[in-house]
Amino acid sequence: MPITAGGPLLRADLPPTAPAPRISARADRYERPALGLLALLAAVLCLWGLDHSTYHAFYASAVRSMTDSPADFFYGSFDPAGSITLDKLPGFLWPQALSALVFGFHPWALVLPQALEMVGCVLLLHLLVRRWAGVPAGLLAAAFFTFTPVTVGLGRSVTEDAPFVLLLLLAAEATWRASERARPRTLLLAGLWVGLAFQCKMLEAWAVLPALAVTYLVAAPAAPRRRIAHVALAGAVTVAVSLSWMLAVSLTPAGARPYLDGTTDDSPFALVVGYNFLTRFQSVGIDAAGTGSIVASRAARAGSHLGPGMGDGVGKMFSPGLATQTGWLYPLAALGLVGGLLALRRRRAPRTDRLLAGYVLWGGWLATFFTIFSFGSVTGHTYYMGVVAVAVAALAGAGVARARRPRVLAAVLAVDVAWCVALTLWYPRFQPWAAPCAVALGLFAALLAGLRRPPAALAAALASVLLIPAVWTSCALSPRYNQPGAFGRVGPTSTRAGFPPSPLGPQHRRLLAYLTAHRDGARYLAALPDWSDAAPYIITADAPVLPMGGFTGHVPYPAPAAFHHLLDTGRLRYVVLTEPAFRVHTPAGALVRWTAAHCTLVPRDAYDPRDRSRLLYDCGPAHQR
Repeated sequence: MPITAGGPLLRADLPPTAPAPRISARADRYERPALGLLALLAAVLCLWGLDHSTYHAFYASAVRSMTDSPADFFYGSFDPAGSITLDKLPGFLWPQALSALVFGFHPWALVLPQALEMVGCVLLLHLLVRRWAGVPAGLLAAAFFTFTPVTVGLGRSVTEDAPFVLLLLLAAEATWRASERARPRTLLLAGLWVGLAFQCKMLEAWAVLPALAVTYLVAAPAAPRRRIAHVALAGAVTVAVSLSWMLAVSLTPAGARPYLDGTTDDSPFALVVGYNFLTRFQSVGIDAAGTGSIVASRAARAGSHLGPGMGDGVGKMFSPGLATQTGWLYPLAALGLVGGLLALRRRRAPRTDRLLAGYVLWGGWLATFFTIFSFGSVTGHTYYMGVVAVAVAALAGAGVARARRPRVLAAVLAVDVAWCVALTLWYPRFQPWAAPCAVALGLFAALLAGLRRPPAALAAALASVLLIPAVWTSCALSPRYNQPGAFGRVGPTSTRAGFPPSPLGPQHRRLLAYLTAHRDGARYLAALPDWSDAAPYIITADAPVLPMGGFTGHVPYPAPAAFHHLLDTGRLRYVVLTEPAFRVHTPAGALVRWTAAHCTLVPRDAYDPRDRSRLLYDCGPAHQR
């Protein structure tokens, strides 16, 4: 008896062209408790310890500023005075700003939306795979996704990818419903979700469009012209919603909104297409110069310490630094995709076959993002991998549930265990017991198979595969292996990062008190040569300080003429400098050098005799040399 047919939990005998799988009464009884348990587990993994969250300095500063006014909220202003934006579109921070308005500005309040979004992803992935391949596949996909470290990492981070993954799953769900009966209005909803995902991660959102479009074109029961027209109309909705923020910014006079970080010409096109897209592909010879964007060097890879193969290329997705966060189930996903397509070919499935549509959807999804991330720079940021983990879990769940040859399934499960063990060899001091236990479970599964106990053998085999990724995922509950509020990496390569709830130290507070007392009606308390210098004052005190140079330090903001106009009109008086700033050869560095040469140095005794790290210059008209 095949181990995949050893019990009703793993039967997947769907009619070839059924619009949705028929669920037996028994399956319905166990499905809801199992799904509820998975959702609860995902919630615990994402929410546990959020009271120990930290502020991500750059994003938290923007969230604090975005809570000050509707304009700052819409544009994603980095500073409370609305001078300069983030170096990204602000859509992914809108839920965090709303959470801060409701619960107060606390580190955990900024992480909470991502935690809830990832729990929603688990539920939505189950729904999608269930409709495609049946209840067992849906539950397995949800379990695989829950026990993938990047899933929990995103739920405990402040990055863009938690809302991004949720919105793309919503787009896939709408596309699936639209393709069942050729419903154009439902397909337009998919376009809306992709357009909203664009507000989170810009052009990366469009990478899902080939998978969604081909799925509808293949599976929808309508004439070719109608299918093409429906896809074209949905594409128009996608483009309109995607470009809505960019269009609104373009139509707003530059003086009535913040300057766009990451650009040299204050253009949303430069921000989205140049700075946040073309510069990611420098390794394949794409040049973003001439787009009006900042082209900072990306030669130093932030992920170089995470293991070999982190350079851009086909091997990057299999490198330990990325695969330990998202790729534990690659062999099972390959089984699901290749085995499923071969089975469809053998029985010559019709175009509208639901199984074929699912393989087109998830296979296209995985292939597209896998290729983009292989050659696009992600600089060691594993949170990009959330969209990959979704497709891997979906295909792996279907691969196990629909496997018809027990020997093939057993072989792939053994390969997957070996792959998991091989990844752990790069981190021999981290939970060294996990690999031997996984091997022991695998041998126990083989023994059970030899004793002709297929259901128990399959359960033991799945446990052996999931043990190591589950150990990595659950270690997120320890602050040692995951810092809530940071970038979401889970495991031994996780680093503590971010600001504590009160990042303003005594020296900062004394300087802030002096600047506040001598503000004299100025718009800004002071200008600072780097965003990281400005962040503590914004996060703790919502102080209207002027950050210069943007995120990279290379942004020509403020321009020299604008800087001098601020000084001459009294909207800016003080500039706070640190010694290394004098040696920075950037637009902000030029303003720093002018300040040191032409402004009056305020004696340290006036604000803090013990401060040896900062210099305060008075650049009021009466104090310029």
